[in-house]
Amino acid sequence: MELRLTDALKTVFVFIIIFASGSSENDRDFMFCGIWHHGNDSLKLNYNLSRGCEGISISANESSLSVEGRITARCARSNVIQLNHVSGGQSHFCLYWEPLLDQLWVTVGGQDHTLCKPAGLQDSCCTDLSSGANAPEGAYGIGNGAVRSDIVYSKTRTAYTFFGEKINCKKEFCDEAGQGSTQVNMIEEAVMRSQAVGSVELPCALSSVVEMKEDFRGYNVILPAPGGVPPESIPSVHLPPALGLAAGKPAKVVCTFFTNASLFQESRDDFRIVDNVVGITVENEIITDLSEPIKIGFHHDVIPKTHSRKCVSWDTRKDPLKVNWLEQGCLTNQKGAQETECLCNHLTYFTILVQLEPRPVRHLLALTVITSVGCLISVISCIALIIFLYRKKRQAKEKSIPIHLGLAVSLLLLNAFFFFTGTVANTVGERMCVWVGLSLHYALLSSFTWMAMEVFHTFWLVYMVFSPSPEPYVWPLIGFGLPAVPVTILAAVGDIYGVREVAQSDDINNPYLMCWMKDTYKASLAHYCTTIPLLAIVVSAGLVMLFLVRKQIQTREEWRQNWVAFASIWGLSCLFGTTWGLAFLDFGPLSDFVLFLSCILNSFQGFLLMLRFYMLGWMRRQAGASTLGTSSTGSTKHHMLQPQEEKS
Repeated sequence: MELRLTDALKTVFVFIIIFASGSSENDRDFMFCGIWHHGNDSLKLNYNLSRGCEGISISANESSLSVEGRITARCARSNVIQLNHVSGGQSHFCLYWEPLLDQLWVTVGGQDHTLCKPAGLQDSCCTDLSSGANAPEGAYGIGNGAVRSDIVYSKTRTAYTFFGEKINCKKEFCDEAGQGSTQVNMIEEAVMRSQAVGSVELPCALSSVVEMKEDFRGYNVILPAPGGVPPESIPSVHLPPALGLAAGKPAKVVCTFFTNASLFQESRDDFRIVDNVVGITVENEIITDLSEPIKIGFHHDVIPKTHSRKCVSWDTRKDPLKVNWLEQGCLTNQKGAQETECLCNHLTYFTILVQLEPRPVRHLLALTVITSVGCLISVISCIALIIFLYRKKRQAKEKSIPIHLGLAVSLLLLNAFFFFTGTVANTVGERMCVWVGLSLHYALLSSFTWMAMEVFHTFWLVYMVFSPSPEPYVWPLIGFGLPAVPVTILAAVGDIYGVREVAQSDDINNPYLMCWMKDTYKASLAHYCTTIPLLAIVVSAGLVMLFLVRKQIQTREEWRQNWVAFASIWGLSCLFGTTWGLAFLDFGPLSDFVLFLSCILNSFQGFLLMLRFYMLGWMRRQAGASTLGTSSTGSTKHHMLQPQEEKS
């Protein structure tokens, strides 16, 4: 029979209790292993178990392995299991006892045999098993008997006996969890068995059971405050009418407030959860995609503005035995430094996740202003440059002009989309932001592609002077067509582009919104597989080409003038996009300086590119027709500000 979500979560919690603390000696579960020395005839496993806490005996002879005793809380079973034939006269076996689950099983020869199935968290259990009287040695029996990995007796004994101690499981393990020895304690087993509507106070949690009838119109759940805890610190829960419609029939809703958040703490150093965790489940039902959200109000200590907070829910889909908090399905409404409201469209366990070591963008407001001004000026500059290059293309047949023109167009698109990305994200909404983010990514990849082609064409002209350059139609096909391939694939994959939050250092809870790739693992993977490799190629190739050009012309008379050398390298850097390499240097004590420098150079790249062509024209006029003539190639040889242009 398929487990419902509520039952699955119960089992999940108890299993985490058992396995969270690893192989600590304080673990309550019991494991006894050994080598069963037997004959070569048919073998069998006998067991006879009953309720109590008197002890358990494991014995063996020539043909059978026997487990019997009084150790369980609910299980009372006896049976004989025929085992597979094993040659060699010996088999390795282990007996496992988990008192929390009231579960007992034996592994013989690599095969598992369940003697008592898990029955949930028990009020009392038999644990802390200790060795009893020694049994005599024999030719057949159990050799190398060991509790966990500690050998009890190396020779062959006919039997081992262990006596247990009865404890209050819930109280005992809640106390241990509070001391950090376990991670999660699940006590809803007792709550779900409650048949009355009302409140139940149990160790580690406070719970309320609400019965939804056919005319359910919503309900405000107020959990009782334990002794010494102010009522205003207890979370509040509002169950919407949509929950009753989703259930489709009268059902019971269990709201549990866990008072020990350390039980749910995820194994991460950069985040922690607040003191409270709220679990909401409907008996034997899986509830998702509610038309009205469940509202959970958390009251907590003051959270500084430099630390982000977000509502999260426990995801059990991938690995139910691992604490995994997700933002999906919950919205965060910050009502103050000490109050947060979560609006969630499903049922599970909810809490507030607080960032411990925030890494917000420093000086975000200043950088945003610089970028906006730079993008606006670059848009205007690129329009002017496109008009200038288009007229020049009609007057002179220079094969490098289409490449300059393509770079100017791609930079125009990049700066235009980036200028409006914040406005669209804050006003229009998610759907439009997907298209803006997609277009921005395409424009960025296209700009990098055109910069790479500027590098390639310069190399072609300097080192392959007598070889014909590629046909003009090849450049736009690569510059505008190639970037469309990865963007189209990512758009088809979906859930890549959308609203991106950029946290600011002075108020991390009010991030800057922009249309770009989402802050998800899948979107980050797409970014590191498309944008970053292309950027690395462009920057590396540009730096190499700058070195080769400098080596080629550094002995010329013109380069002895410092301003000419600087203007040459600066002009080529505008074409090659090497300034984008500053993005890789945002670390260390100079990170703020690098951040501002990168922001200024890259946002003003369109303006600087236009300035380069203006300076080139001015230098031509200053040099006069006697020096430069009408040959663009002459300009390349003298100033290296226009290395691609050549006379047709």
